[in-house]
Amino acid sequence: MSIDSSWDIEQYRNEHEPPEHWELCKNFILAHKKDFPEEKLICLAQVFANMEFLGCRYPQETMDLVNELAAGVVEDFREQRKSKIQRTFIGAASAAEAKVKRSKTLPPPQHIK
Repeated sequence: MSIDSSWDIEQYRNEHEPPEHWELCKNFILAHKKDFPEEKLICLAQVFANMEFLGCRYPQETMDLVNELAAGVVEDFREQRKSKIQRTFIGAASAAEAKVKRSKTLPPPQHIK
């Protein structure tokens, strides 16, 4: 069975999607466009994006397939993300305690990804 790969990838770009997210999804789709039917590949790309950007979890078999397909596509993005400033979180209790003590220094922040 031959896979039709003549469809336009750009039609799947969401206008509210950050450019770096679209680039990663687009690269995922381009890497596998000739291997899967359009509908299935777009679903896999959405699962990939949800796993990578939102931390979503899926059945293990699905996650294994997406991780296998992501190999060679996601590494550069992950390296770039490591070098960006991480968000920090200061718990409400710690902030309140510092306010009560009128301290100008807060406890060390907890890093979240």
